[in-house]
Amino acid sequence: METCFARITGGMEMSDRYCQGARVDVSSVSTSMATDPLAEEILRDDLRFYFMSPCEKYKTRRQLPWKLAVQILKIFMITLQLILFGLNNQLVVSYKEENLMAFKSLFLKGYSGVDEDDYSIAVYTKQSVYDSLHYVIDQYSQLGNLSVGPVSYAEENEMFLPLIICKKSYKKGSVEPSKEAYDIDAELETVCLSLDPESTKTWRIYNASFFELDFYRLVDVEITFALKGINLQTVRSHELPDCYTFFVKILFDNSCHSGKVKLTLDFDAVSSVCRNWKISGTAQKSTHYLLIFDGFVIVVCLISAVLCTRSIILAVRLLQRFSSFCLENYNQKVCEDDQREFLNGWYILVIISDVLAIIGSILKMEIQAKSLTNYDVCSIFLGTSTLMVWVGVIRYLGYFEKYNVLILTMRAALPKVLRFCCCAGMIYLGYTFCGWIVLGPYHEKFEGLSRVAECLFSLVNGDDMFPTFAEFEQKNTMVWLFSRAYLYSFISLFIYMVLSLFIALITDAYETIKGYQTTGFPMTELQRFLMGQKEGFPLQGQEGVGTECGEAESIHPSVMLCCCKRVPKDDTIILIS
Repeated sequence: METCFARITGGMEMSDRYCQGARVDVSSVSTSMATDPLAEEILRDDLRFYFMSPCEKYKTRRQLPWKLAVQILKIFMITLQLILFGLNNQLVVSYKEENLMAFKSLFLKGYSGVDEDDYSIAVYTKQSVYDSLHYVIDQYSQLGNLSVGPVSYAEENEMFLPLIICKKSYKKGSVEPSKEAYDIDAELETVCLSLDPESTKTWRIYNASFFELDFYRLVDVEITFALKGINLQTVRSHELPDCYTFFVKILFDNSCHSGKVKLTLDFDAVSSVCRNWKISGTAQKSTHYLLIFDGFVIVVCLISAVLCTRSIILAVRLLQRFSSFCLENYNQKVCEDDQREFLNGWYILVIISDVLAIIGSILKMEIQAKSLTNYDVCSIFLGTSTLMVWVGVIRYLGYFEKYNVLILTMRAALPKVLRFCCCAGMIYLGYTFCGWIVLGPYHEKFEGLSRVAECLFSLVNGDDMFPTFAEFEQKNTMVWLFSRAYLYSFISLFIYMVLSLFIALITDAYETIKGYQTTGFPMTELQRFLMGQKEGFPLQGQEGVGTECGEAESIHPSVMLCCCKRVPKDDTIILIS
């Protein structure tokens, strides 16, 4: 923080100014070379024009607001592009989810339509395991007669891809729970069996020995196979249907050896261009129109990025001119706060959003051309770019005094809020680790670190409080009592104290901004220079008359670019010590 001192020595008044660790004597200013009034006025006019709003620039020099027009056009186009992609992505997501549900109903015996936990279904007897295993193979062998959807066996080189069954077990094992004795070789061995759709009808005869399972050694059984499908519902959206390959994996998990074998079914869906297709209507033309539209979006984003990059370059050059002018004429450096006024963060935000939008548009074009199938990556780029574009609109609302309260409040409160969050975060992490290690075995919401953090965050916001208390079982009295003390202390501390202080910081910043809007915002040295103020400051060669930074002095306007004149910010409050 800048400091400024004034002292009187031997009857002579001399001002020693310190700004950002650099000492500047005012007497050196009086001996500096004279300022060219014309050059100073030209520089002041250029600075004024740079900090004007688009409307003011148009009124002053009739300069059309190209960046503003491009941003408005880009907002409309990127939002429309996101909506179109979202509707298409929604069809793909629903197709995959419904196929997953269909496969679970087809291949898992006794599946009720609802997953039990992180698995689909569980079995508890040896006969149930055999029945479920045989059920998968039987259903696979007669898939063509069962499925109502356009799904069939996957082929490669005109050959059906086989169904592969792999059982993983300990190499050697002997367990006698009654005698508390066991003999286990920790090394695992895997044995696999391959069956094509035709041989699955006779697998019981030739491979009966493979399906004899030693459950005390068995770790898991994994069944994998590939199926082909076509998503025909995209025809209604005037788009070409996609062909999908489903790599299905069914796992019989016995790794816990607890008497519960968990069955899970999942697949990886890979889309591709259908080899032989014929369609009538407007689907092909619609695809071409979408590709043209995406190309136009890329062009608009490139123009926006170029214009913003040009503005940043001009700002850097203007800052160099301004710094050279102050250094050569007044032997004074520009403060860091004033230097940051030239580096417009909104331009950087716009450039980042443009880059993300261009990458997302290219990925979207690849998806529409069936050369790419990763919808998630494209969604991240398009969604993030759209978010940044709409956030960037706040920049133009900031030119209106009544609409920039949010951004001014965020800017004023952000430093204090970040420091406060660092302190409160330490307490939050402590409660997270403590809850995980102590309450994890007794409550499902505390089983993992991420789940504990999510549960505590919900409690801070007043969600799901009573179920969190009620779900603790009183099997262990000590842990139950600890859980009560843990939850009551956390809720009391964070809701009544931490959250209240957090809101108070933002409210204080808002009240400060609200007061400034009534009485006027404090002026920086750069703003004073732009206004050409000379009142209250000593001119060159004139003795200083002030003794404190806040007192009125008459100094040349270019000399007061130093931040010493600024009132220190009230940001030294220690909230948690």
